[in-house]
Amino acid sequence: MTRRPPVPRRLDPARRFLQQEAGAGLVEYALVILLFLFLLFAIIDFGRLGFAVVSANKANQIAARIAAVRPPVCPGVPTRNLRGTDTDATFGTLCRAATGVCAMPAEVTCVGAMGNATAQEILDAVEPLLPPGAGVENLRFRYRSDPNLGFLGGPYVPIVTVEITEVDFRFVSPLGAMAQALSGGPGTFGADIRLPGMSVSLPGEDLAHGMGN
Repeated sequence: MTRRPPVPRRLDPARRFLQQEAGAGLVEYALVILLFLFLLFAIIDFGRLGFAVVSANKANQIAARIAAVRPPVCPGVPTRNLRGTDTDATFGTLCRAATGVCAMPAEVTCVGAMGNATAQEILDAVEPLLPPGAGVENLRFRYRSDPNLGFLGGPYVPIVTVEITEVDFRFVSPLGAMAQALSGGPGTFGADIRLPGMSVSLPGEDLAHGMGN
C-alpha cells in the first residue's frame, strides 16, 4: 500500500478558499450600511415623533381656547349660576363672596361627537396638527365648577378642560416594533405607539358665539 504524497499548500483548494479576502470588503460594507440605515431612519422617526407631540400639544391649546368661548360640547352643562344654599344672597353677588352663594353643579364630562357644532369646529381647527387617523373621538371635554368664577344669576363660568387621548403614532423604522416587543406587544414592523395624554384647562367665558376666538 502506497501513501499518496501530500498536496502542496498552494494547490490545496480548501486552504486557498480560506485564504481568499476578495469579498471581505463587501461583507463589511453590507453590515455597516444596514447599521447606518437603521440609525438614519431612527433619527428621522424620533424627529417625526417629537414633531407629532409638539403639534398635538399646540392642537390641545387651540381646542381648549375654542371650547372656552363656545357653547358646551357636553349635555347637562348649566347656562346660569343658580342660587345655592345661601338664600340671603342677591342676584349679582359673587359666587366667592360666601360659601353656598351659587349652586355648584357636578363635573360634566363627555367625548367629542361629530353631531356637535363646537366639537366639529374644534376638529376642523386642530385636525391638521394631529397625527393621521386622529378624530373627534380622541377629544375629551370636562366642565368643572369653580366658586371663584362668576356671580349669582350670571352666566355659568366653569373651568373647561380639553384632553387629547389615545392618539397613535406610526413609526416607519423597526423602532416601533422594538418598543412594542419590549412592552409585551406583537412587535410588528411599522408598529404604532400611543402618544402621552395631554390636557389644557381654561376658565370658560360666555360659552356662546362671540366676535372671535
